[in-house]
Amino acid sequence: MKVAVVGATGMVGEVMLKVLAERNFPVSELLLVASERSVGKKLSYKGQEHTVIGLADAVSARPDIAIFSAGGDTSLEWAPKFASAGTTVIDNSSAWRMDPDKKLVVPEINAEALTKADKIIANPNCSTIQLVMALAPLHKKYKMKRVVISTYQSVSGTGIKAVKQLENEMAGIAGEMAYPYPINRNALPHCDVFMENGYTKEEMKLAREPQKILNDSTFSVSATAVRIPTSGGHSESVNVEFREDFDLNDIRKLLNNTPGVTVQDNPDTNTYPMPIYAHDKDEVFVGRIRRDETQPNTLNMWIVSDNLRKGAATNAVQIAEYLVANRLVN
Repeated sequence: MKVAVVGATGMVGEVMLKVLAERNFPVSELLLVASERSVGKKLSYKGQEHTVIGLADAVSARPDIAIFSAGGDTSLEWAPKFASAGTTVIDNSSAWRMDPDKKLVVPEINAEALTKADKIIANPNCSTIQLVMALAPLHKKYKMKRVVISTYQSVSGTGIKAVKQLENEMAGIAGEMAYPYPINRNALPHCDVFMENGYTKEEMKLAREPQKILNDSTFSVSATAVRIPTSGGHSESVNVEFREDFDLNDIRKLLNNTPGVTVQDNPDTNTYPMPIYAHDKDEVFVGRIRRDETQPNTLNMWIVSDNLRKGAATNAVQIAEYLVANRLVN
């Protein structure tokens, strides 16, 4: 496979290279692609040095697969150019997620919907991926009616500028601000930009993307997204109302038997998911599993995952693996 990583010098791009190497993805030729200001930089992959090239040169090279993590504007402009050249694009931005003609894919859930004709494939939002990984097996059996979610999201989800802001504030250094307020010792109920309805763009992604991934609009999602001063890993408090009653032991069994999900749920030993344990892992961790005692058929749980891995890079690479395994790329 001739593979291009677009946005290779960014936080997610770096993790994509790490994941490609770890999973031994069949790369015969690797193209590291970034904006003009990064062209000429040297990056290492599996001990070999590669020179960063520009987008136009990457399109001309006609890679089999291009994994994008370079922002929505770049994806809107360049993904169609790669697709026209015969490349299959896996895009990590929000640019194509809600396009009715593009598939929004979490491989464990809906990869079978992919065909050779899908030249631009959308990678879901990081918070959405970990949410649907836990919800999909439960919805299949008990049918969700309504989901209420509050997220506790790492600064790494914003990018390197936000990570640097947190580090500066912890060290007492004045520096560039990624957020309108300090993030150290603080919590900002403000992830992404505010929409006309009073929700943020991140909250609306959480409301809409699960319906598309699960191909079901019969349930609703209400979200509040909060940025907290952790350097990696997103956490979610999730309340799910089902149409049918459930058994808690069965809930745990369903989650335990779901590939990519790990249950950490033993209050007696203080066992529950935390970002510090999810760091650099690909699993989605679920715990604090309990009934909502205020209304019937309703479950509470806590979901944690590394947002740069399963929430971004690993999910994209898994899509690429599925394409290769099923001969869906040229």
